[in-house]
Amino acid sequence: MSGGTTAEQRREQFHRYGPHAMLGLALLMAWLSAGLVGMSRTQMYAAGGMAAAAWALQVWWNRSRPRLPTGSRSGRVYYVLRSATGFALCWCNPFFSIYAILGYFDVGILLPKRFVRAGLLFTAATMAGSQSGSGMPPVSLVNWAAFIALFALHAALASLFGDLDAREAAKARRQTETISALELANTRLEQALAENATLHAQLLLQAREAGVADERRRLAAEIHDTLAQGLTGIIAQLQAGTSAPDPAVAREHLDRAAALARHSLGEARRSVHNLVPAALEEDDLPGALKKTVSGWAERTAVRAEFTVTGTVEPLHDEVGATLLRIAEEALANAARHAGATRAGVTLSYMGDEITLDIRDDGCGFDPLVLPPHSGTGGFGLGGMRARAERIAGTVEVETEPGQGTAVSARVPLVRRT
Repeated sequence: MSGGTTAEQRREQFHRYGPHAMLGLALLMAWLSAGLVGMSRTQMYAAGGMAAAAWALQVWWNRSRPRLPTGSRSGRVYYVLRSATGFALCWCNPFFSIYAILGYFDVGILLPKRFVRAGLLFTAATMAGSQSGSGMPPVSLVNWAAFIALFALHAALASLFGDLDAREAAKARRQTETISALELANTRLEQALAENATLHAQLLLQAREAGVADERRRLAAEIHDTLAQGLTGIIAQLQAGTSAPDPAVAREHLDRAAALARHSLGEARRSVHNLVPAALEEDDLPGALKKTVSGWAERTAVRAEFTVTGTVEPLHDEVGATLLRIAEEALANAARHAGATRAGVTLSYMGDEITLDIRDDGCGFDPLVLPPHSGTGGFGLGGMRARAERIAGTVEVETEPGQGTAVSARVPLVRRT
């Protein structure tokens, strides 16, 4: 912390103690020069009395000023009385101009703006009279010429100082306005930051809630695509095994049920950890789809074909997993509801897109009426569409009663990095 004083503090100290010091110096110079300027005894007594009055006036002003607002009536009275006293003292002895010059320093503070120039001109006349050589009033033509020349000089200086003071006042006013504008801007900025913090907290909460909801939907779809379909297959194999008259055939169905159970358990664990399907860890998407189609055909005894068109490219894990799950769901729907005898799956690489088409010759359905497995409680067609939309893709279904069903998934071809 600095121990020095600011310019404002120094100015305040001058206005408080400067008049006393300048009045004392003027008195000393007047006393020493009394014989030189020809002061009479009466003038000396008068000067002493007026100096005492000037001192009392300054004591009163120093005590009153801190309690008064800027530009008060008391300030005008003080300035007028002090200037008049300085003029009278200069009449007695020119050295009292040391005190009278105070009129230049605080005229802009004590007088209203419209009276500032008049105060400066009065002080200029006082200073010119005290410096013209014979005191006040001038006694000869030479003294009058000197007075006029000095008054013109002081008036010009007063005008210059007045303009400078006005500029300083305008500058101070602009600085005050700028500071006020900055304070207002800072206040608004603080309010905006507070509002942004609130909005940020709300967005975080909404993002957290959306993330929780999205994760719930993902897990629900994964459970449907893994556990539900696996359990359905297991039940079908167990039913076939219990009704088979040949023990070897029954054993084959039981082995398939056990294999489905192990596969479904592994897929369920992978779904919880949001990992890619096991089939995609061993093969690329065409290989995984080929195995999925052949396995489905073997379990359901439905003839199925798999075809790949275009140039095979390595896909992002999310794209591959989405298309594989859509194929599994579409084939499961065909086995459960369509009563199909033939099915075909085609994977097409088409530049920046990749399409998956699953067709069957089953019973079909009215597209304006949702089939039972696609209602609000299921994850059939709606689940496939939701999976595709998560990676900016679409799923379209073409079907009508007795004409089979075609499911077409189209997604962006995002290559593995």
